[in-house]
Amino acid sequence: MRAFFSYGLALCLLLLAGGWLATGTLVQGGQGPGNGEKPIVSVIEGEEHGPIATALSDAGVLAHPHEPEVDPALTIAQRIEETTGASAPKQSVRTARFTAQPMPIEVPLRGRTQARATVSAVAETAGTVDTVHVTKGQRVEVGDPLCTLDQGTRAAAVAQAEAGLEQANAALAQAELNASTNVDLRERGLAAANTANAAEVALAQARAGVTQAQAGLDNARAELDRTEIVAKVEGLVQDPVAIQGSMLSAGSPCATIVQLNPMVFTSMVPEAHIGLAHTGLDATIKTVTGQTVEGKVTYISSVADAATRAFPAEIEIPNDDFAIRDGVTAEAVVNIGTAPGHLLPQSVLTLDDDGALGVRTVEDGVVAFHPVTIVNDTREGIWVTGLPAVADVITVGQENVTSGQAVDASPVAVSAEATAS
Repeated sequence: MRAFFSYGLALCLLLLAGGWLATGTLVQGGQGPGNGEKPIVSVIEGEEHGPIATALSDAGVLAHPHEPEVDPALTIAQRIEETTGASAPKQSVRTARFTAQPMPIEVPLRGRTQARATVSAVAETAGTVDTVHVTKGQRVEVGDPLCTLDQGTRAAAVAQAEAGLEQANAALAQAELNASTNVDLRERGLAAANTANAAEVALAQARAGVTQAQAGLDNARAELDRTEIVAKVEGLVQDPVAIQGSMLSAGSPCATIVQLNPMVFTSMVPEAHIGLAHTGLDATIKTVTGQTVEGKVTYISSVADAATRAFPAEIEIPNDDFAIRDGVTAEAVVNIGTAPGHLLPQSVLTLDDDGALGVRTVEDGVVAFHPVTIVNDTREGIWVTGLPAVADVITVGQENVTSGQAVDASPVAVSAEATAS
């Protein structure tokens, strides 16, 4: 019983589906607009207006073929001419006038920050570290003490050299007195000429003794001063730092100073832009940590990198507060200069039949297509080149017209919103 019910239900559904399909239209393609369309029930009855077709039509359930919207006798070319040709009604579009203005030429660079220099403050004489005056991360100025070495016998050597200089000065004074006395005696004829020569020799020797003693004192004082190791540059103290009580030989580092002011941004300039790059250009650097600072290009290599064919460059940036660290990834925008360009909204860009990117304009009531080159994409719009100095750009309806088509253009004023991207 259940099977009988299922088969009966399926038969009813099949009959209903067949009846619904019979009310439709059969379309045979390839015969032109309006041809090859007839009700399916007419195919079943074998005639156009059979009794079943008439009954279904009177009941309002029979589909009727649509009347062709165009003359089927026209060729495709004639239909296109009728809808888009000179005799067709003009397409309405909206235009906005854009005038060329100075366009900033900016070159983006990716790189990292780099300390100007890393300087090791080394000992100039051997000795044991008596005092370490700095710690890691401490900021130092030029002349600040870093390490003090044990003076040892250097102070005694200075005192001995000072005593030797006093003796040399006393000997020089005595030699000068003897020479003066000898000159007086010779003038009065009381001394021989050979005594004058001896006095002059003794005076010269005394002067040489003073010079030698002064040099010895200078050397002793310099050796004593070398026990004080001071900063020769401004920066931050980094490893390695000497340990109190350790032995330093001449040339061993007491501390390492990283020069962070000014900081240097290092990057590579692509060869496509190297012809425009030169030192002195302004640049804006933004680090991944959110810091933004202005700088200037200070160095551009004349030799390209063998692997990338790009040219190393450096931008010097101020870092008075040492806020920018060494080795931070950053981006720079170098301002090369300006050139004539147009600032347009992105919505006016379109493609021609060949796939070229450009802008459609209206010139003397006729549509024209101008290929453009995008130079820069900003929040205010896109900077492009390739347009006339003054261009009436189609802002609404550019996708519905073609080059050479006459249009009915309605100019609108360019607002701040119209130029936003």
